[in-house]
Amino acid sequence: MLVLAVAFAVLGAASNAAGTAFQRKAAATVPQGGGLRLLLALVRKPAWLIGIAGVTLAAVSQAVALANGPLSLVQPVFILELPFALLIGTYLLHRRLPGEGWWAVAAVVAGLALALGAAAPSGARDLAPMTRWVPVLIACLGAMAAAVAVSVRAPSGLLRAVVLGSASAVGNALTAAQLKTATHVLINDGLVAFLTTWQTYGFALCGIAAVLLLENALQAGPLAASQPALTIGDATVSLVLGVFLFDESIRLGWWLLPGCAGVALVIAGVLVLARAVPNVRVLTG
Repeated sequence: MLVLAVAFAVLGAASNAAGTAFQRKAAATVPQGGGLRLLLALVRKPAWLIGIAGVTLAAVSQAVALANGPLSLVQPVFILELPFALLIGTYLLHRRLPGEGWWAVAAVVAGLALALGAAAPSGARDLAPMTRWVPVLIACLGAMAAAVAVSVRAPSGLLRAVVLGSASAVGNALTAAQLKTATHVLINDGLVAFLTTWQTYGFALCGIAAVLLLENALQAGPLAASQPALTIGDATVSLVLGVFLFDESIRLGWWLLPGCAGVALVIAGVLVLARAVPNVRVLTG
């Protein structure tokens, strides 16, 4: 089951990266504008349709991964979306990845494998009582609202990018937690139950909010500010939610040493990718 969860999480990260890259490639070939005219122009582009298929496959893959593995395992794997997006995007744009970019990709992959291998996340349940959901919703939505408030008064674009990237990370983690429960309901209780459980509508709304926050973070400042906050924040908040909501567990003690080393490798790799590769801002969504 855990192998299946990891496999579908990797597939989801790759699919989302590909979908984003193809959509942006299509958007670059149509006239500037918005609304219905832009949509009508995009639907005629094969690249845009491929992108939509990629994003759809990513959502399905994430749901399957969460149905077969703990939240604290699945969400960190989506860190791979950044190197996937970079590799796919450079291919689509017919550009070369510099040597430091390859080293950064290797650092992210190796660091993620080391951190997850040391933590060995395991899950106990897919459902949580409302007595656990209520404080989670208050804490997560409150943190997202506070980040938006801070960003409005932030004196620099750098700070706005960091706080909005962090808010998007919280939104992503909360979305995944709700998706995990909604998927469990769909598999075990059927479509009617899925359509009547609040988590189904919760993960849709939180997902949209997380995307909007990320777009604003990318507009506010450099990717080097928002991407580490998004990458590490999503994994960290997902770990906390997994433990609190679903009684998931990780290995502690001396296992924290290789785990921290893995996290440091991931952070270093993400920073290099965000700073050293000029096209990375365009390739990630």
